[in-house]
Amino acid sequence: MASPKLTLGLDIGSTSVKLVQLKEVVQRGVVGYQLQSFGIKPLPADAIIDGSVMNSDCITQAIRELVEEHRIKNKNVTLSIPGHSVIIKTIRMPTMDQEQLDESIKSEAGQYINIDINDTYLDAVALPTEDDQSGQMDVLLVASRKNIVDDFVTAVAEAGLTASIVDVDTLAVQNCFEANYDVSSGETVALLNIGASITNIDIVNNGNPVFTRNITSGGNLFTQEIQKQLNVSHEQAEALKSGGADTDSDAIVPQEVEAVLETTAAQIAGEIQQTIDFYTSNAADGHIGRLLVSGGSAKVPALFKAIEQNSGISVEYLNPFRCIEIDSRKFDPAYIMGLAPIAAVAVGLGLRKLNDK
Repeated sequence: MASPKLTLGLDIGSTSVKLVQLKEVVQRGVVGYQLQSFGIKPLPADAIIDGSVMNSDCITQAIRELVEEHRIKNKNVTLSIPGHSVIIKTIRMPTMDQEQLDESIKSEAGQYINIDINDTYLDAVALPTEDDQSGQMDVLLVASRKNIVDDFVTAVAEAGLTASIVDVDTLAVQNCFEANYDVSSGETVALLNIGASITNIDIVNNGNPVFTRNITSGGNLFTQEIQKQLNVSHEQAEALKSGGADTDSDAIVPQEVEAVLETTAAQIAGEIQQTIDFYTSNAADGHIGRLLVSGGSAKVPALFKAIEQNSGISVEYLNPFRCIEIDSRKFDPAYIMGLAPIAAVAVGLGLRKLNDK
């Protein structure tokens, strides 16, 4: 019997749509992955606002263009819902099988989330634990408003694809991490995905998410502060944030830009550290061994440096292609690695199979 097919990973973010198609390869009994397609299309600023689809047509058009340019045949997609629109909690429930859990969570979820259950899609899965004689189990509960999910699914459907799996950004990054990195038994790792408008924080122990939190700060804050403090346009601010030249104003000097970047980075890093401190002060074993950073805004050097200084933890960029085979005859490795920070969610989605829970 053929193994289930990998789905097409489609990360619909606030600034762009990223597409990843992987192929499963088995060598000497070891399962690995090969990159088949990778593409990105920018979106206008008003396409997605605070995690909600505001301009479905331009999203659908971007997906269509990616599918055509990369000659995609796979119609089954895993997409993700951004952190603004998702509630993720680890809860305790009596031990039961998955079928019982699916039924019970409908009546139990109301005490854990503050939105109407009738307007919400719910999913729950028991987390693997050591033998527990308490008759209780840890359950990962994920919830999102139906209208938010339906809008993303519709945009995909109008592009001629099927949203076979709906994931969330935070767990997609974790999936990507686990496919590319070895984790020591008992090790706790913090995964930061820093996007344009939101930062996802996922703290993982023994492969289980033990703490998740979203911070409503990201790369857009750098752009806004450069605009405001240096009196430049949005486009100029974006270029300056990325280290580009401001061709329209010779009055802007690098030191001024760097000062704004450093101040803003300190603000975002401070919010991240507050969240990490909350976890470490409340967890039974709050020691975090590593901190891995992904997302488009992770490429701002001042932010990486500020996170490293604040945390005192070993910090590194998460490489979503670390263990994925890339054919240099088909892809420019330098181009792929240059975009690696923004590809973590898409790669994590592309690792999902049709029969995944």
